[in-house]
Amino acid sequence: MPTPDAYRLKQARGLERRRRGIPLAARLLLIVAVVALGGVVFVTAGGGIGSLVRIVSASLSGFVDDITATPTPASSVLVVADAPIIAAPAEPYTNQPRVDLEITVPDSIVGDPSIHVRVYLTLEGQAPAPIAEQPVGSTVHLIIPVDLTAGRNDIHATIIETGIESEASPVVTFILDLEPPAFILSAPESGATINRSTVDITGSTQPRTTLLARNEANGTSVSGLAGNDGVFALSLPLEPGPNGVRITGVDPAGNSGELIISVTRGSGTLTSTLTASAYQISVASMPVSLQLTVLVTDPDGTPLEAAAVTFTLTVPGIQPISKEATTAGDGRASFTTTLPSGVTAGAGLATVLVSTTDFGSTSAQKTITIVQ
Repeated sequence: MPTPDAYRLKQARGLERRRRGIPLAARLLLIVAVVALGGVVFVTAGGGIGSLVRIVSASLSGFVDDITATPTPASSVLVVADAPIIAAPAEPYTNQPRVDLEITVPDSIVGDPSIHVRVYLTLEGQAPAPIAEQPVGSTVHLIIPVDLTAGRNDIHATIIETGIESEASPVVTFILDLEPPAFILSAPESGATINRSTVDITGSTQPRTTLLARNEANGTSVSGLAGNDGVFALSLPLEPGPNGVRITGVDPAGNSGELIISVTRGSGTLTSTLTASAYQISVASMPVSLQLTVLVTDPDGTPLEAAAVTFTLTVPGIQPISKEATTAGDGRASFTTTLPSGVTAGAGLATVLVSTTDFGSTSAQKTITIVQ
């Protein structure tokens, strides 16, 4: 069969062919001879002359009917071609209740007002329903406006010609979203005191929402984007004292949401606390083991991990002893050393210097007394 033009209905046409054979008069004589021969046999076998007459008459009548009958044309076969194409939206989410569908049809049907494009809408849990129909125009492009329903809208189209419908186009999806994005903060709580120069804002909202956080106290802003799971994290500089923070977001549909919180930058500082396994040691007990331990907390009072510390121990009779270390997850670091027999009586000093990237540095010290 010939390949159908796109979106066109065609009729498959057969070619009538004349049968060729011996001339008509010769065929008549041949049939009569065959019938006569059969009659002789029949009469000889059964004596049925009357039956012979009836058979010859029926044979001639049927033959005449066959050669004089009007030929019956073959049935036409209707062929439906491919479907139209609807341009998919760059962003399926929208807050517009009406959208314009951009539909492309084949050039071969352009300008035929008898051919229509029919649009179907499928809502969640429902069967497809026709919502619009429009005749093709003078170009291959059609614009058909359709109204959306809140939520998911799956749309496809077909072409109607002489009552026959083409296959469906690929489905395009629009999601009508009229709700502004909401924010659920993990930290900080509104009204919290933050003892550092910045505040970390974490939480969740609608996936792919564009975010902007602004500190009204100092005019600084920071932008971000919620992930596909809706989770976001922003860090904003703080001013000493009260800070009003406005968080705004625009979701993929274009809806805007807002949240305002207040935090206070406190006067807390980085702290370190030094302890020793003994603060008074007898010369008679030498050599003896001594352990120094430091606890480092950030300005919020939380144990600080990965702070760099340097221990130094100075006691009479020996050279100063130093050791570098890093705080663990509990904010602690330790240093153990052995005081030798050469230590003499007198006042000694254990010190620790703490250095951090975010909170500066601090130090602490303890007196270690050596007695007789």
